[in-house]
Amino acid sequence: MGASELTWRKSSRSGANSNCVEAARVRDAVRLRDSKNPAAGTLEVPLRSWSAFLRGADRAVG
Repeated sequence: MGASELTWRKSSRSGANSNCVEAARVRDAVRLRDSKNPAAGTLEVPLRSWSAFLRGADRAVG
């Protein structure tokens, strides 16, 4: 599945001029891209790793 066919999401806390990462779910993974330069490519991370990252980030903030 190409990047243009995915549903990309970014944090609701992202401002218009912020450095943001967008994420899209694909099969059993998550693809990440730079919201300011989406044509630069994507990084695919296993869903388990992405979930662990989010849990760790939530604990650090929370």
